[in-house]
Amino acid sequence: MADDKAKRGGADRALIALTEKYEVAYWSKKFKVTPAKLKYAVKKVGHSAKKVEAYIKLQKHRAADKSRIALGEAYEVRYWSKKFKITPARLKAAVAAAGHSSKKVEAYLAAQKAAKKKKAKKTTKKVAKRKKAA
Repeated sequence: MADDKAKRGGADRALIALTEKYEVAYWSKKFKVTPAKLKYAVKKVGHSAKKVEAYIKLQKHRAADKSRIALGEAYEVRYWSKKFKITPARLKAAVAAAGHSSKKVEAYLAAQKAAKKKKAKKTTKKVAKRKKAA
């Protein structure tokens, strides 16, 4: 067992004992997670420190990737194209210009839309002046 203080070998070190406060504190600090997240991970994958570490890394990776646009994945291209209401080609161009961050792409598209509106407004003013002069 992980909490047997008489056994101090490698097998004991490779297990996380949730019943021991000092172990929860140690592993939480080591994996840089809260004790609650550590306990959840142990319940999900078991008491093995290696499995818990792999699970926590996977969860952190997934959380970081939610706001990134992966053009290599067709389902992501469909999702972000639909979300931004643009074609996949325009999405790819926007990602090339602004980077893979969804926030940066959204800001880039908003700036493009504003510039297009401004240009259209100038064009309508010029047309109105020509009609007035004629």
